Amino acid sequence: MKVTLIQTELFWEDASKNRAHFGNLIDTIKEQTDLIVLPEMFNTGFTMQPDKLAEAWNGETMNWLKNKAIEKNCVITGSLAIKDNEKFYNRLFWVSAAGAFISYDKRHLFRMSEESKLYTAGKSKIITAINQWKVCPFICYDLRFPVWSRNRFNKQNNTWDYDVLVYVANWPEARNYAWKQLLIARAIENQCYVVAVNRIGNDGNGYSHSGDSVVINPRGEIISKTKANEQSIETIELDRAYLEEFRKVFPVGLDADDFSL
Repeated sequence: MKVTLIQTELFWEDASKNRAHFGNLIDTIKEQTDLIVLPEMFNTGFTMQPDKLAEAWNGETMNWLKNKAIEKNCVITGSLAIKDNEKFYNRLFWVSAAGAFISYDKRHLFRMSEESKLYTAGKSKIITAINQWKVCPFICYDLRFPVWSRNRFNKQNNTWDYDVLVYVANWPEARNYAWKQLLIARAIENQCYVVAVNRIGNDGNGYSHSGDSVVINPRGEIISKTKANEQSIETIELDRAYLEEFRKVFPVGLDADDFSL
């Protein structure tokens, strides 16, 4: 499976400029890819003004996502501030090459920015598929909660819940050490690939973001080349045979604790 990371600055709280910007960047992707990953709240930045900026689930940005996914013949994912039934959500959309979509509402809302006061937390995760790959997407602060991200192993048929974790983020540079360490930990403990995309540049609140977007293999090794603080579009091919062989020779799932959440 080929995954494309788009690491870039965002135009603060300006959806039309961000759509145009990402549209131009996506248009430069010439090789076929299976998945394009955009940052958290890619159309506005990490806004705490959902009353002014949240869109409907079928609003302009969602329609733009559908059109770009169809045009590029791949899945595109990223999150938006969404208004739904008079509530606000930080909602990730997973839009297929046919324009169909599923969504995930951010479970862990960042209380230090009062996100938890303005948005409604999600209650369930999603696991979706691209070809034979099972993918589980999350949003930013979810990364700090390993139980929510935990990959379960079915000892009856020797299968894992998912093969790839995806995180979309607006994670400030001041905490980038935690970002980098936690992403590696999630790959190792869940014996999966991790794909993480974070923005760069300063936001409207003065917070700096270094990006540090990355792809990590199941051993916890970084296999991407995207550099911090630089705009980048990088496509990485995930190796299915590598994943299956590693799980076979190092079958930690057989000793994993059973649990439900």
